[in-house]
Amino acid sequence: MTGIVYKSTGSWYNVKTSEGDFIDCRIKGKFRMKGIRSTNPIAVGDHVEYELEETSDKITGTITEIHERKNYIVRKSVNLSKQMHIIASNIDYIFLLVTINNPPTTTSFIDRFLVTAEAYGVEAILVFAKIDTYDDAMLEEQLYLQHIYNEIGYKSLRVSSETDKGLESLKEVMTGHVSMFAGHSGVGKSTLINALEPGLDLRTKAISEQHMQGQHTTTFAEMYDLKFGASIIDTPGIRGFGIVDMEKEEISGYFPEFFKLQHKCKFNNCLHKDEPHCAVKEALDNNEIAWSRYKSYLQILEGDEEHYRADIHNEDRIRSDETRKS
Repeated sequence: MTGIVYKSTGSWYNVKTSEGDFIDCRIKGKFRMKGIRSTNPIAVGDHVEYELEETSDKITGTITEIHERKNYIVRKSVNLSKQMHIIASNIDYIFLLVTINNPPTTTSFIDRFLVTAEAYGVEAILVFAKIDTYDDAMLEEQLYLQHIYNEIGYKSLRVSSETDKGLESLKEVMTGHVSMFAGHSGVGKSTLINALEPGLDLRTKAISEQHMQGQHTTTFAEMYDLKFGASIIDTPGIRGFGIVDMEKEEISGYFPEFFKLQHKCKFNNCLHKDEPHCAVKEALDNNEIAWSRYKSYLQILEGDEEHYRADIHNEDRIRSDETRKS
């Protein structure tokens, strides 16, 4: 029998059957060792085969097979930094919620997320949230960020869960697709899903005023079917986003604006760092590439986790500098 995993709690998986019912399933211990490199062998969004088993309390199931994934999105495991954790799979769109100051979303975080989405074949769309809270300076910064990513080719939306601004446009994109919301804790993922589907009533918490960071309200990823014909995967807030399984030579290929220019570089294996006659650096000098993007690229290239994590805790001022220059 075939089903789709809607929730994972570590040892049990809530599977939606082809008849539309839900059944709790587990996996056999040896299943974990079948060449799966992630810390979790099964993720929300996986299409699986399962067999029914009867216990004294209720009918449960055992997952016997995972169908081939169309794509998936990962992050580094919290406890095992060299391993990855699959957040969700078989995603049509991943919406990255970005907030300017409540809490701040750095360009480093945005770029690492987009690189990972590119690497794993998931189409990413930026959603600038809480726009009803912006003052003039915040609005200027938001519009400049939106300009940077639109110029690269990324789609973006502007929404407010409080005033419903932009929600209909978001629904249009989501209808008929499996989507995932992601972003820092406190950017309003659960609030936005509640605004899209008021009856869902996901738990929300306020931003910590002391640290301007959200408190985690979602412990595990979970998928929901929405009344307007969409499915959404809600995920735990992500403070940092580590790059996994990438060689230095391939990183620039996941920056679309770099990829378009690298054939013009003098060297085929140009890393766009110290090499002469580099088309990417020339474009950078001509303000055709955002300095914030290049900074993110260098951090990823050099494995500069220390400075990246500093940026997660401190607002990335480079984008404000660019705003003033433009």
